[in-house]
Amino acid sequence: MNGIDMKRIGLTERLVQESRIYEGLVIGRVSSQYKDLYKVITEAGELTAEISGKFRYQVTALAEYPAVGDFVMVDRTDNSKGNGVIHHVLKRKSAFTRKVAGAATDTQIVAANIDTVFICMSLNNDFNLRRLERYLSIAWDSGATPVVVLTKSDLCQDTEAKLKDVSSMAIGVDVLVTTSTSDDGYLPVKGYIAWGQTAAFIGSSGVGKSTLINRLIGKNIFDTNGIRNDDRGRHTTTRRDLVMLPEGGTVIDTPGMRELGIISADLSKSFADIDELAHKCKFGDCTHGSEPDCAVQRAINNGILTAERLESYNKLKKEARYDGLNSKQIEREKINEMFSGMGGLKNARKFIKDKNRSKNR
Repeated sequence: MNGIDMKRIGLTERLVQESRIYEGLVIGRVSSQYKDLYKVITEAGELTAEISGKFRYQVTALAEYPAVGDFVMVDRTDNSKGNGVIHHVLKRKSAFTRKVAGAATDTQIVAANIDTVFICMSLNNDFNLRRLERYLSIAWDSGATPVVVLTKSDLCQDTEAKLKDVSSMAIGVDVLVTTSTSDDGYLPVKGYIAWGQTAAFIGSSGVGKSTLINRLIGKNIFDTNGIRNDDRGRHTTTRRDLVMLPEGGTVIDTPGMRELGIISADLSKSFADIDELAHKCKFGDCTHGSEPDCAVQRAINNGILTAERLESYNKLKKEARYDGLNSKQIEREKINEMFSGMGGLKNARKFIKDKNRSKNR
């Protein structure tokens, strides 16, 4: 791997400008991680690297460590004199995250600097609308654009009905149907990965993520396997890997994840239908339970909305620490979290006001 065009794998002018403050270091992108070692792609090729002692001492949270897809500043471009040393992680434009099992608030970065999140769900045993709502909520919150990929259409007898169910709740999201039995079954996905862009494939084990990526690459790099008869996928991908595509762009394969713990979620987009109905409720702080003239409950009674979808919405609100809040309060809470180090909502408003003022000059 020699003479890499870093723009081909997502390097932007913003990142180049940021990298210039770190003299004596070169920019690279993390392509994989195994324990404490990282594979990093630079314009000269790929090398093995580890984080510096100073970096390790300064980090305060798991999410601050390098993740697959991160652009980092490293001290060399080859391993002729030992492992490279990562000194800095450049600012991420997006990050798909999940809650660490057993931890109250610790966040694991599944993939960083992604443009498109392909949420893969098979049309046979893995099909689960509630899980899809969870994935969509986290995907919208990541800063990337979600696309739903329904795989294994050849194993489904009622594809149209399931596609209708998905389309009715994946509001504002493109939904693709694929099959691995034909040579061109992956083409609907290919059109979403442009030169210089990065896509991450997320979903349960055995739904066909690795098969799709192998087709995009043009050769079998990742092991593939199906879903077992007990509806649990075989774990074929055990770590995250970033791979360059022949025609430009990169893809990230991820280990199968049936459940994703939520730290933060964008429920206003993943549940845009409920959010819109909530504005028609009689009371601004309606919890959509037993309050009079509740537009959400009225929609359920009229068959426009399912009780299961409202239950899923309430469950995710509670898990994301938004329990008891309406849509406006959730947005205020998210802004407070974003600007917590700057004094919360008051300074956020000032920041936005000053930004708009500078634009109009």
